[in-house]
Amino acid sequence: MSPRHLSRRSFLALSTLAALRVSAAPSPHPKHRYIDIHTHLGAFRFGQNVSVKGLLNWMDEHDVERAVIQPLVSPEAAPTLQPMQTSDAALEAAKAHPDRLIAFCCLDPRVTVDPTAKKTYPERQGHVAGVKGLIEILKRYKDAGARGLGEHKVGLPFDHPQMMQLYEACDALELPILFHLDDLRGIDTVGLPRLENVLKAFPKLPLIGHACGFWSSISGEATPEDFGRYPKVPRPITPGGALDRLMDAYPNLYGDLSEPGGAIALTRDPEFAREFILRRADRLLFGSDYLAPGQQIPQFDILAAMNMPDEVQYKIHRGNAIRLLKLAGR
Repeated sequence: MSPRHLSRRSFLALSTLAALRVSAAPSPHPKHRYIDIHTHLGAFRFGQNVSVKGLLNWMDEHDVERAVIQPLVSPEAAPTLQPMQTSDAALEAAKAHPDRLIAFCCLDPRVTVDPTAKKTYPERQGHVAGVKGLIEILKRYKDAGARGLGEHKVGLPFDHPQMMQLYEACDALELPILFHLDDLRGIDTVGLPRLENVLKAFPKLPLIGHACGFWSSISGEATPEDFGRYPKVPRPITPGGALDRLMDAYPNLYGDLSEPGGAIALTRDPEFAREFILRRADRLLFGSDYLAPGQQIPQFDILAAMNMPDEVQYKIHRGNAIRLLKLAGR
């Protein structure tokens, strides 16, 4: 029956049904703008504690729907190590707020296994945890809800044998890794040869990089000094950087845009940075590295000023995190 032959009552009924169907359909735009891949709990800076409530309040202020808590457990990772920086604390917070917080777990590859488990792993000397021991520990965290491993910030070369054992364990358990890379933690050099060794060895393991050594490698003229400090006057970016080369060769390499390294990479050469984001939109994730009350996060304004296409903004702000961490929703 054509619309002009419908009675007024039938027309109104069909119109109401159509409206209900439209209202029930998914919104083309998510309610909240960001999923933050990189936040912390505890006091990274003396006397500046980030509580669970404080983190949630900060998220509400900045339109962050969900945030990933990155524990810090290695002695090189923070000035002091505290209970709120453990994997257990991250998991407890995520369990209490499952719609807002996501837990990563963290494990130093130099950890030891329980001495009573020696007979389980007779191939190991002493109590140092090998791959099987690391898998046993990480599986407990994954079963408790951990979605990845991080912040991986260890004072060893990035491809040290013990680091490789940890990567093998994460690969077996399908745990993405968010890592810190400079000349002291996750140590590498110009050209990122150690990172490439890991990418090559574990091609299905997502590796999400950040910090000054990682982000200085956006430029072809990165220097050893760039791996240890942030330049006071950043130089323009030159083509041929290790990040472009490695992202071309290894689809498992991602970038966390957080902290000063990400901000500098996005602002030192705005034209290059915008083109980099456009061609690497599937590999970049919004992150703040929020670790102190009142901390300024320039990435909010930097990314907004770039005026990216909607689909690129969606991928970076939240879509890539949803895909990598296998989260529900859009």
